Amino acid sequence: MAKLYFTLTGTRHYFGDEFLQPGMEVFLKKEPENPYDSEAIQVRVPGLGTIGYVANSPHTVLGESFSAGRLYDRIGDNAAGTVVYRLPKGVLCRVSRKSVIYTPPGEK
Repeated sequence: MAKLYFTLTGTRHYFGDEFLQPGMEVFLKKEPENPYDSEAIQVRVPGLGTIGYVANSPHTVLGESFSAGRLYDRIGDNAAGTVVYRLPKGVLCRVSRKSVIYTPPGEK
């Protein structure tokens, strides 16, 4: 199975991203009742709660990482991930292999 990456964005609306370090674990939680995006996925850390969202716009998704829309059906209601890089336009994270519930045919 290929590794799945996602972009954490919107951190400036919460606690910023200065505290995020490579290897740090983050947790994803689907938010289907979000009034702005029915595919919204919160990114959370214990003790702080929501720190941002999985990017869901071509303007905020970094490189080849998955948008929330592409990631939504591949994970359950809750998932885990790990910070890979903190970059000027977002934070690149990897989805935990144990959190992936669906891989389309033809993908490893």
